[in-house]
Amino acid sequence: MPATDITKLRFRDLLTRLRGKSWRGEADIKKSVAASFQDIIKSKYLLLTTFTKDGRPKPTPIWGVPEGNKLLVITDDGSWKTKRIKNTPRVTIAKSAALGKPKSEEVEAVARVLPKSETRRVYNAVLKRYWYHAWWFYAHSIVRGGIDKVHVGLEITPAG
Repeated sequence: MPATDITKLRFRDLLTRLRGKSWRGEADIKKSVAASFQDIIKSKYLLLTTFTKDGRPKPTPIWGVPEGNKLLVITDDGSWKTKRIKNTPRVTIAKSAALGKPKSEEVEAVARVLPKSETRRVYNAVLKRYWYHAWWFYAHSIVRGGIDKVHVGLEITPAG
């Protein structure tokens, strides 16, 4: 590699670090203040990380609705996320961008799949919070067989 290419690479690396980004262009997560469960569940977009039986993390962007000291989430019944939660209830949550890019530190939590009788309540709470997506979300549920048939609620609480 010619010397000019190395100089450009180092200069680019220096500029991106000065702008607060890693050299891959990803924003660095602010680690100065530890996030609390209550702060994270107020975020509009969240990153839920479930764990496989052998401990591998599986992050998924989600919508959630805070309810007291709990976070309510609606998801597909029978999804890999629900299967992993039934096997290993330990999860982590973090604030994220709409597509799942982390915006905070992760916080340990415990998740459980709610009984089917709670699905409608959780579904309505999610629709109320994310009303601007409601028409698409509702229509998608109906086409797939109905709210109670294809969805299930999750409850996430702080660990410990």
